[in-house]
Amino acid sequence: MQPYELFTPDQVEAVHEASLDILNRIGVDLHYEPARDLLARAGARVDGHRVFFPPGLVEEQRTKPPSRFTLYARDPKYDVIIGGDRPVFVPANCPAFVVDMDGNRRYGTLKDYERFTILTDQSPHLDLCSNIPVEPTDIPEPVRHLHMTYACLTHTEKCFMGSCLGAEAARDVLRMMAAVFGDMDDLADRPRVLSIPCSLTPLGYDERMLGALMTYAEAGQPVMINSIAIAGATAPVTLAGALTLQNAEILAGIVIAQLCREGTPVVYASGSSNVDMRSGAFCVGSPEMTMNNALAAQMARYYRIPSRGAGALTDAVLPDAQAGYESMMNLFSAVQSGIHVVLHAAGALETINSISYEKFLLDEEAVAMVKHVHKGVRVDEDTLAQEAIQEVGPGGTFLNAAHTFLHFRNELFFPHLTKKQSFTAWRDAGKPSALAEAHRKCEEILASPEPPLLPPSVDRDLKTLLERRS
Repeated sequence: MQPYELFTPDQVEAVHEASLDILNRIGVDLHYEPARDLLARAGARVDGHRVFFPPGLVEEQRTKPPSRFTLYARDPKYDVIIGGDRPVFVPANCPAFVVDMDGNRRYGTLKDYERFTILTDQSPHLDLCSNIPVEPTDIPEPVRHLHMTYACLTHTEKCFMGSCLGAEAARDVLRMMAAVFGDMDDLADRPRVLSIPCSLTPLGYDERMLGALMTYAEAGQPVMINSIAIAGATAPVTLAGALTLQNAEILAGIVIAQLCREGTPVVYASGSSNVDMRSGAFCVGSPEMTMNNALAAQMARYYRIPSRGAGALTDAVLPDAQAGYESMMNLFSAVQSGIHVVLHAAGALETINSISYEKFLLDEEAVAMVKHVHKGVRVDEDTLAQEAIQEVGPGGTFLNAAHTFLHFRNELFFPHLTKKQSFTAWRDAGKPSALAEAHRKCEEILASPEPPLLPPSVDRDLKTLLERRS
C-alpha cells in the first residue's frame, strides 16, 4: 500500500538539515552525567548540562540502526517484526484512571493492570502489551515497575514494553526477563522487551529517561525514542517547526543509543500534536495529530528505521461519538501513513489520561477493520470473477453463486463485536448498545480461567526478586 505523505523529498531534507543545525548550534540539555560523558568521548562539546552534537557525529550514528528487527516472544507465534510490511498494534500506554460506562472515573489498580494485560493477551488483533495500560496506583511507586513486569510475565506470552523510570528500573526489568528467558547475552541475541524513553521537550532529556535508554541499549534491547512536541506550547506553533524540534530530539536519542551499543534497534517514535489555543489543553484527537503521524513516518523512512505513531486517541472523556471519530481518524491515518508501531491502539480516553474497558474492545474491533483494509485487494483471474459474472449475467444475483461461497470468508470483513442488523432485529434483541455489547464481551473474556504460564521454579525466582527489592 502506497503510504500517505505530506512532504516532498526536498522538504524532508530541509527538516533534516535544520535539525542538524539545532543540535550543533543550540544543543540539547542532558540531565544525566553518563550520557554527557559518553558524548564527550565521541567528540561532542559539553557545557554544563548542554551538549552540542557535531553534524558529522549525527550523520555517522544515524546510519547504524537496522531498518527492521524482531521481538521474540515466549511462544514464537507471538514474535513480531518491527519495520516490516505489517504494522504492530499496541494498546493504550500511561493512563492513570479507569472510566466506567456511566462516566465515573477512578484511579487504576494492579487488578486493572492485570485485566488489561489479559485482554491484550487474548486479542487476536493486538500484537504486544504496553508498559502501562493503566497506572497501578495501589502499588508504591518505587516498586511499581516490578509488579507490572511480573504481571506481564504471568498473564501473557506476548512481548511487552519495559519501564523507563531510570537505569535501576530498567535493570530490574532485564533481571526479571533473564530469569525467564536466560542470561543477558541471550536477551541481546534475541531481543524481547521494547521500551519508549521520551525526550523532555523542548530540547532536553531527564535522568530517568536517559538512564533507561542507555541501560536497554547496552543490553541490546530496542528503544522507541519518543518526542512529544506540542505545537504552540513546547514547540513552535507551525507544524514544520514542531517537526524539526521533534526530529532534533529523536536524532540526539539515536546517537546516544548507537554510542552505547552499535546497531541497537531504534524506532523513530512520535506522540506530537498541538495545544488548543482556546483552552491550553494538549490535543490528541486533532487533525494535527493525524498529520504528525504522516510526517513522523516520512522522517523515519528517510532515516531507514521503523516508526511509531499514535493510534486510537481521542480527547473525549467518554466512549461516545467524538471518541469514535477521533480514534478512527488517528488509527487509520497511522496505518495509511506507513507507521510501523501503532501505540495507544485500544482503550484510551481523555487525552490518554483515562482508559475504558468498553472502548478497549471497540478499538480492538477498529484495529481489525484497519488491518483488513491494509492487506489490500488481490487481483488475479479468480478474483476478477469474469466467469462468475458470465454465469450470473445481467439482472441476476451473486448471493447464491458458487464463486461467492468460495471467496466470501476470506474476502469480506466479519465483525466479532459490532452488529449489522435491521431496526426490528435490534429492537427484538433488547436494543443493545455497542458499549453494552463491549462490556458483555469484556466480562466474558475476563471470566475465563487462565493457565499458568511460568514453571513453578521460575515463578519462585521472580517472587524472590520482588521481595528483595520491596
